[in-house]
Amino acid sequence: MSYNNILVQKQLPTAIVTINRPNKLNALNKDTIGELHNAFKDLQKDKDVKAIVLTGSGEKAFVAGADISEFSDFSEKEGKKLAAKGQKQLFNFIENSSTPVIAAINGFALGGGLELAMACHFRVASNNAKMGLPEVSLGVIPGYGGTQRLPQLVGKGRAMEMIMTAGMITADQALAYGLVNHVTSPEELLPLCHKIIGKITNNSPVAIAYAIKAVNAGFKNTVNGYEQEIEAFGACFGTDDFTEGTSAFLEKRKAEFPGS
Repeated sequence: MSYNNILVQKQLPTAIVTINRPNKLNALNKDTIGELHNAFKDLQKDKDVKAIVLTGSGEKAFVAGADISEFSDFSEKEGKKLAAKGQKQLFNFIENSSTPVIAAINGFALGGGLELAMACHFRVASNNAKMGLPEVSLGVIPGYGGTQRLPQLVGKGRAMEMIMTAGMITADQALAYGLVNHVTSPEELLPLCHKIIGKITNNSPVAIAYAIKAVNAGFKNTVNGYEQEIEAFGACFGTDDFTEGTSAFLEKRKAEFPGS
């Protein structure tokens, strides 16, 4: 499939999805959100893709925010619809992806850009990255999950301060807050992601998918995370990956997981 605003490269077992609007600092617009949804949907179906890296083109920005020109004249009803559709189509979709998604934050991650990074399963940042949720400076609040995911990651107090001040934090601050897992140089950003993915792909993709589902359940008020873990744990016993993993362990050899 061809895209206008994103690039998809497969370096198996990894796929790299790059938001490619450098003249707009990779700002999210309706078309880009739709293309990202389609790309992630296709990649999840590809059994050869074991992990996905999401990043931005150029050296300045991961995603510098949403494309404000698209919604500056929206009504209340249109604003609500915008947030609901975006969350369902992309942000929640990535969070619940059975394929691990790593955000490689290569510059500014602001507003919808930080919300997109937070929807990924974890984040790696270059040392020139800056992050923040500046929405209140525009008279609105984060609408793509920012008010929910940021407190989960950094705690309520820090999230409140970041949202209310509309300020930016550095990559090192983000690391101290727990917002990102690692900070490295711009040159080493993708190589570090590949190194981490190398460790992930040694393991059962089926078990990883169940683990993602169980962890996410713990942050949903309508789901009992412990019950979800029990169900997922039990389901693993019926998989070929479990048979291979336990056999390899007992036979003192490296597991070759079939992914089923």
